[in-house]
Amino acid sequence: MQSNHNYTYQELAAFAEAVFLKMGCPASDATLATNVLLSADLRGIDSHGIARLVGYVRLWEVGRINATPNIQIVHETPSTAVIDGDRGLGLIVAPRAMEIAMEKAKQVGTGWVSVKNSNHFGIAGYHAMMALEQEMIGMAMTNASALVAPTYSAEKLLGTNPIAVAIPAGEEAPFVADFATTTAANGKLEIAQRNNTDIPMGWAQDAEGNATQDASILKKGGALLPLGSEKEQGSHKGYALGSIVDIFSAVLSGASFGPWAPPFPAYVPMPENMPGEGLGHFIGAMRIDAFRPAADFKSNMDLWLHRFRNATPAKGHEQVYVAGDIERKMEKERMQNGIPIVHAVQSDLAALAEKMSLTFEVKS
Repeated sequence: MQSNHNYTYQELAAFAEAVFLKMGCPASDATLATNVLLSADLRGIDSHGIARLVGYVRLWEVGRINATPNIQIVHETPSTAVIDGDRGLGLIVAPRAMEIAMEKAKQVGTGWVSVKNSNHFGIAGYHAMMALEQEMIGMAMTNASALVAPTYSAEKLLGTNPIAVAIPAGEEAPFVADFATTTAANGKLEIAQRNNTDIPMGWAQDAEGNATQDASILKKGGALLPLGSEKEQGSHKGYALGSIVDIFSAVLSGASFGPWAPPFPAYVPMPENMPGEGLGHFIGAMRIDAFRPAADFKSNMDLWLHRFRNATPAKGHEQVYVAGDIERKMEKERMQNGIPIVHAVQSDLAALAEKMSLTFEVKS
């Protein structure tokens, strides 16, 4: 296992913002992109945080990310819109989509925005949670490059295709679900590779469809497995969820879908005969009082959350959590004690700093 060294949020934010500025992002976009990116590290989703920064720069270097996008609504109704992200950072495009969704929800009760021509948008939870500030329910999902084999398939046809739903409450902390529709996100395999450890059975399969514990299996033609692992454990349900995300995010918006979704690694060639433009997202906001008085809803949500959080734990467990509880605890802890960064990621960031004439301290 590689040793971790802690960095303060401020240290990482200053570096990430400097990198986005070097890419040519306007100052406000650089700040927003940094906030979205580091929200992953704070919440313990290390695969989608500062470790991804080098990948974004590489996409920009090969012309796949536009640092100054003209994000436009290309079709809309009072409650819906399609936006063209103009190859912008998904970290910028998706929050803009949520702003549009919330504005529509303010006007007519709900707002739904499908996005095309975007890129990797960080953690889905950030975008869904934006709605909490407006006393709304938020939803966010995105398609991604094909790393996942459908049930019974040896081919990779779907992405990890996450779904996030954020629901406000009154006195209780909100409900925030944020999960990939695979048994494990690709980033967890990347972490296992960096730590030189095996992955659990049920996360992935080899090129022939056999179970494997090889963390590097995707580089050898293997695939991630849908949520549920295998048919007997319910993988057809994860396959269906991933399919829904792909259709809502990309088929609905005009982005590229299924095996044609653009890959995150800049060195992987783009698929041939792509049917759409870039990656797609699907963002939604629902005003609570479009359904019932907000105070009544929040009172019932408090009761719901309190009951679940105080459920009798199974033997060997201290407590029962609600979606978002562990991440919220992690965020508080990491803001106070720092964010652990493995040596391999530190080295990547130091190399990036040198290339961009910035500084990044490797801690030993």
